[in-house]
Amino acid sequence: EVQLVESGGGLVQAGGTLRLSCAAADFTFENYAIGWFRQAPGKEREGISCINLLDGNTYYLSSMKGRITVSSDNGTNTVYLQMHSLKTEDTAVYYCAAQFLGHGYDLTFQPYCSNTYYFDYWGQGTQVTVSS
Repeated sequence: EVQLVESGGGLVQAGGTLRLSCAAADFTFENYAIGWFRQAPGKEREGISCINLLDGNTYYLSSMKGRITVSSDNGTNTVYLQMHSLKTEDTAVYYCAAQFLGHGYDLTFQPYCSNTYYFDYWGQGTQVTVSS
């Protein structure tokens, strides 16, 4: 069974940095794209980035563009979300999700990268709290 486990969340001051990890198990890493999402209290889950693990192409979305970097380590089946210049409004639960590339979705078309509907597996989330 496919498993995704996020880690690295916590409490950080505004302006600080944080790196989240998404460890994947029980699937062929290069057959998937990984998306990063976040959900603040009372708000819908928002896609913030995705990476094609086959070709390494990365797509950045939303208000975090310019403040995040996504990378992958195919040797350890881990995807990272590096965040800097964090703001209080970045407080949310952060999720990673896997999309099977065999579906044929073109990730350059933003909805395929940002819409939860197109992702097959989800992690449990990790809380990020940014204090002022």
